[in-house]
Amino acid sequence: MSSYLPDAAIDTRFFPSCYHTGRNAWLAEVGEGASTLAFACQGVGPEGEDLCTDTAWLGAADARNVVVLIGGTHGVEGLVGTAVQRDVLRLLAAGHWQLPPDTALLLIHALTPWGYAWLRRCDADGVDLNRNIVDFSQPLPENTAYESLRPALLLTDVQQRQAAFAAFAGQYGRVALEQAISGGQYTDPSGPFYGGVAPAHGRKVVEELISRYALGQRNVAVVDLHSGLGSFGYGEIICDHQPDSPATALARHWYGESVMLPLLGTSSSVPKQGLLDYAWHAVMNPRSCYITLEFGSYPTEQLFEVLLRDHQLWAADHNAAARKAHSQLMRQHFCPDDQSWRELVLFRARQVIGQALHGVSA
Repeated sequence: MSSYLPDAAIDTRFFPSCYHTGRNAWLAEVGEGASTLAFACQGVGPEGEDLCTDTAWLGAADARNVVVLIGGTHGVEGLVGTAVQRDVLRLLAAGHWQLPPDTALLLIHALTPWGYAWLRRCDADGVDLNRNIVDFSQPLPENTAYESLRPALLLTDVQQRQAAFAAFAGQYGRVALEQAISGGQYTDPSGPFYGGVAPAHGRKVVEELISRYALGQRNVAVVDLHSGLGSFGYGEIICDHQPDSPATALARHWYGESVMLPLLGTSSSVPKQGLLDYAWHAVMNPRSCYITLEFGSYPTEQLFEVLLRDHQLWAADHNAAARKAHSQLMRQHFCPDDQSWRELVLFRARQVIGQALHGVSA
């Protein structure tokens, strides 16, 4: 490819209004030049629409190198995933980008389609796919700190809840607080960051794709698109490989000094259990790596508040009107209706995806 940042206008209209319009636009953008698959998901959307994860393979079937773009690991964040993937498809169709020799592109759209459709991060069972990659045949990970904080999580009085969080942070530190809440828990289906008790839809899709395309036998650059954590509009490259691993060295070689590692405390993200990354880490060869491209929006405190309220509303079986009203706050946090934010997202995505294509094919 000639440039990470082609001279092509950024079109923020690629950000969809909902899952249904996003899926239709994505399918139209993919067109007939790709090999596509559809993985049906149980449940329906707000208008009774069917839900599924769609994938598209562009390039030679036997390509030695593959860039994988994942959107919608956390359902509502699929709004960003759709926009980024549509932008990439448009760049390729217009000839601004070309796939490097012996390199293919695998797009995974709406990996948690139920959450995308309902503007939630989880699936219909409350499972956070990004905490679901654990061995369910073994005792599940424990998060005793979450258990101690759970009464505070259920408080409807925001000031009381924040006072409880401040007290915990004062005693154990801010990182410990964030890990307690967001590090992953396996006991509270109605609570946030719940990892579930069995493989979720998105995990099954990923495992099927890894097997179907023999991705463990190719050089793979995975870019998992997320939003809602970090500085407004900035796309942070988060690497959850071990700091001294060949994969981390490779990520730094491909993406430079902007690579941040939770295990070293350099990232806006704290270390977490059950990440989707781990499904890929287990099969990757030494010429492969996985990064999360996290587009920040509003402060972590606001992230926790909007998520906790979302879980409270669904756990208490509030009426549809209350849930719908709150879903717009979820949308605003994870995909702000702000022109400059959306321009920044597409600009940074082009840069990082371009680096991935160049790096894996070099």
